[in-house]
Amino acid sequence: FENLRKLYEFPSSFVQDWLYPMRREMQEILPGLFLGPYSAAMKSKLSILEKEGITHIVCVRQDIEANFIKPNFPLKFRYLVLDIADNPVENIIRYFPMTKEFIDGCLETGGKVLVHGNAGISRSAALVIAYLMETFGVKYRDAFNHVQERRFCINPNMGFVHQLQEYEAIYLARLTIKMMSPIQLEILVVILTGSLKRTLEEDDDFGNMQVQAAQNG
Repeated sequence: FENLRKLYEFPSSFVQDWLYPMRREMQEILPGLFLGPYSAAMKSKLSILEKEGITHIVCVRQDIEANFIKPNFPLKFRYLVLDIADNPVENIIRYFPMTKEFIDGCLETGGKVLVHGNAGISRSAALVIAYLMETFGVKYRDAFNHVQERRFCINPNMGFVHQLQEYEAIYLARLTIKMMSPIQLEILVVILTGSLKRTLEEDDDFGNMQVQAAQNG
């Protein structure tokens, strides 16, 4: 978490006292990464988006919201539109990799990206938290705190919170594999292959026992 703070340290004046109207605006979570509500991406806000240098937008909505939450500037910004319901049983983990790829692609080319849902509180916040977790190798609570310091009103639903906590093990395993040398990876494959082989053999033995038991019966 300290690496995250050192890499992206904002001036002390950046984190202001939170005022209720700020929930209708977007906030910069990391340099070039903004989080906010749909009201920050409406047609009337084009001048603000351009002033902030936004080049990419992640638009989070579900089918029933498509009539009023939409990509308003397809010729000006590059969009990633995600169909996600703000529902505790929604599988949001499956959207983490594509969101990270989109944000990384934006930032690596010097662009700036806004991630928004309807209110910028649950779905979009969960995506940004997941991005911080995997990008900087930090835990859910640390990533949540970092985002909340900049957008105080975030509140991912409990289903998303559980999935973000589960995601720690997933991305940490990926990071571990990325850091392995070719020899370590080869050993890991041998271990996993041997484990799988033993499991299959045990299943076969168990199946044979059931057949013999049936025949004896």
